[in-house]
Amino acid sequence: MAANRSSNADRRARIEEMRRAEQARERRNRFITIGVSTVVVLSLVGFGGYVLNKQSEKKEQQEAAAKAPIKDEKSWDAKKLGRNHVTTPVAYEMKPPVGGDHDQVWQNCDGDVYKTKIADMNAVHSLEHGAVWVTYSKKAAEADVKKLAEKVGKTPYSLMSPVDDQAGAITLSAWGKQVSVDSASDPRVDAFFTKYVQGPQTPEPGAACTGGVGATQ
Repeated sequence: MAANRSSNADRRARIEEMRRAEQARERRNRFITIGVSTVVVLSLVGFGGYVLNKQSEKKEQQEAAAKAPIKDEKSWDAKKLGRNHVTTPVAYEMKPPVGGDHDQVWQNCDGDVYKTKIADMNAVHSLEHGAVWVTYSKKAAEADVKKLAEKVGKTPYSLMSPVDDQAGAITLSAWGKQVSVDSASDPRVDAFFTKYVQGPQTPEPGAACTGGVGATQ
């Protein structure tokens, strides 16, 4: 009888010991779960803060670029550039033109890259809608033409075409604005896009760049 009581006591003791061990494991698991969750949350918060900081920095850089003057940029008084829709040829004072009377239909400018000459009068209408027009002559290096085509292809409200008789190798035009560069790597290329794609110079911001003349070739 005494032996049975001793056996029962030993069994209860082992059960109690097992219960305490299980409780200890559960506490450790909870601590581990809480610790891992905390690390994950802090990591996500830190990463989110990093992303937000990067986005904020990028926005600030874009705003600064949009305000900064572009070296050797030429400007024309937007108020003196005609905006009439005409059907007769227009003799523009600059090459390529940056504004003036133009055709009633715009050239498609939703990142359209044209490999052959396009009509000035249609392109000028695109500039009125806030597009940047990239043109290049035979002086431009093939690698530069390719790089610019890739940039235009990814940029709504931009278009590109050859203009053999322009003065510079590469010219960027917006309504009333123009700059010429020798290389696609010139920082003024990005600055011009940042400043003038749907920029403050746009007479008709938000107007269509599709549904006009031409298509990507």
